[in-house]
Amino acid sequence: MNDPGPGLRTVHTLRALTVELDLLAASFAQRHGLHPTDLRALIALLDAAREGTPATPGRLGRELGLNSAGTTAVLDRLERLGHVHRSRDPHDRRRVLLAVTERAVALGQGFFGPLIGEAAALVDGLSATERATVEGFLASVREIVARHANGDGGPDGNRDGNGGAEQDAEAE
Repeated sequence: MNDPGPGLRTVHTLRALTVELDLLAASFAQRHGLHPTDLRALIALLDAAREGTPATPGRLGRELGLNSAGTTAVLDRLERLGHVHRSRDPHDRRRVLLAVTERAVALGQGFFGPLIGEAAALVDGLSATERATVEGFLASVREIVARHANGDGGPDGNRDGNGGAEQDAEAE
């Protein structure tokens, strides 16, 4: 077989990594009675907390691509499992704020902590130039993925790149 070249080798390695991470996340979710969307919700809420951004059901729904009913179902499951707490915003009582519980954080740390620690140590061992290159590459790939996810990636502006035929067939 011909060598696909460095670009395709890197893309295939990245794809393999995402598959492995997805399998690991699915294993965690299954072990703890979570739906994959529940895990994505917890990650989104933890990211919001790290950024110092208030997490609301509306924001979470947009990030997960869920309607209001779907978001409520996810939050109900996570709250029932003791992973999320809902509270009223003290500055605007009409707004609900979401927070991941310490129990959920400890559960995630116990499973993902060693992996995160090893990956962080690997990055810490890179030079500043190497880190900048890796971070720039990952940010650029993330932008490309987001563009394709928004339907702007195909040659004709459609996500699937086939003129929307798949989508049209599903609508019938």
